[in-house]
Amino acid sequence: MPILTRTVLGEIARWYLAGVALFLILLMTDALSSTVGKLLIYHPPVIKAVAAFLSILPQNLNKTLVLAVPFSILLAFSRMQRDNELKAILASGIRPLSLVWPLAIPFALVGVLAYFNASTLVPAGLANWDRSWYSIYDMAPPPPQQEKYTYAPPEALYYAGRVNSDSGGGQVAQLDGVMVQRRGETLTAQFGTWDTGKQTWTLSNPWITRPGQNPQRSSGDVVVPQNDALRPPPPAAQQVSNAELRAALTGNTLSRKGVRDYTFQLAARIADPVTPIVFALAAGMLGLLIRNRAAAFAAVLVFIVCFYVLWTTMPGLAGAGALNPTLAAWIPNLAFLLLAGGLAWRLR
Repeated sequence: MPILTRTVLGEIARWYLAGVALFLILLMTDALSSTVGKLLIYHPPVIKAVAAFLSILPQNLNKTLVLAVPFSILLAFSRMQRDNELKAILASGIRPLSLVWPLAIPFALVGVLAYFNASTLVPAGLANWDRSWYSIYDMAPPPPQQEKYTYAPPEALYYAGRVNSDSGGGQVAQLDGVMVQRRGETLTAQFGTWDTGKQTWTLSNPWITRPGQNPQRSSGDVVVPQNDALRPPPPAAQQVSNAELRAALTGNTLSRKGVRDYTFQLAARIADPVTPIVFALAAGMLGLLIRNRAAAFAAVLVFIVCFYVLWTTMPGLAGAGALNPTLAAWIPNLAFLLLAGGLAWRLR
């Protein structure tokens, strides 16, 4: 173990720090290149521009902490393979798998840092990113919107495809794609308004459908009572802290898709910090099988691309209800755990 500590972990640590610096510079440069044109157009104060740019740093840091794991392990092992250092270590009687399991310990500490960052700094940074850019554009944020609103009191049904609330917190909201069913008739309209003070919906020239009759277009607006409360739509799951995610899930204010999005986000903030450990095991076992640096670089690209495809696909599948949100958050890690298990069987 002293040989392992001095040689393997020391080599990986140097490559890991280099990988963190490399990936963070690449990600922040990409963010800078995509925004510098807008900064030149709107000429914001330097402090405001820097604040907007740095607000994306926590999210990029979490990506970097994960991406640098296979980069460091595979390149460190390939260098040690080339110089026959691994061969010497294994010749001393150390089993191959004994070189891999200890890698989980330092990268567990990386996972702790990633968890803290993902649960606190990343949501605050993403929320500040939006606010900063509206400030740079000198625009008010768009009014909060609620999609697919449904309210079903006894013997009635109220539906709106979109509810556009007043960003100033007023009592009137605009409705798009409205349908009301009550007392045996159905009213549909493209637009409407919701006045929570008067507890009414006003439908603009709706079509009225009654049993046994053809639909008829109303010559004017139709006002119907609506006693539900106008609640602001929940913020994006990515911009909400863990405590707020749990509080929203225990309440009854989220739509079905909102529940899926919030559940996935909460599970992902636990699953993603575990990824450095999973990567360390899978990359460590793969690194013992790779004999040259070119193959190591190719393996790094394959690792990152495969994980990125899974990581970016799962939120959409979870939000659409195609997969259980908690399972979807863990699928990338499970896939690489299977890879680690297959490689461990080969190295046994």
